[in-house]
Amino acid sequence: MTIPQADVNIPEIVAEVCALYPRYEEALVSNDVATLMEMFWSSTDVVRFGATENLHGIEEILAFRQARPAANLARAVQRLDVVTFGRDTASVTLEFERRSGDRVRRGRQSQLWVRFPFGWRIVSAHVSLLPEG
Repeated sequence: MTIPQADVNIPEIVAEVCALYPRYEEALVSNDVATLMEMFWSSTDVVRFGATENLHGIEEILAFRQARPAANLARAVQRLDVVTFGRDTASVTLEFERRSGDRVRRGRQSQLWVRFPFGWRIVSAHVSLLPEG
């Protein structure tokens, strides 16, 4: 399948994904596990690579979310980019900063979103921290 350039960043599709992302970010920083899990594809094929963990399948992601400490999750999004391909696929990337005392850690996140008959879901995610320095 080839996606014509005219189908990249269709304004209403970009707007849909941009409207979803703040809900994800709020759920993340407030440790709202139910909402986070709702936003991931409930499949053994979903993947989330974190700063210190590789999670394959929705059960591993759920176990990680349930065990994760809920403290110090706030972060400031420095840059957010959404690129859509057709009407059912989107790439969301962002750069963030997280403060811990007088330290600032910079990181990045990427997500692949797919629209299913039941709605948009994250099918693959990756979070990493940049080296301190």
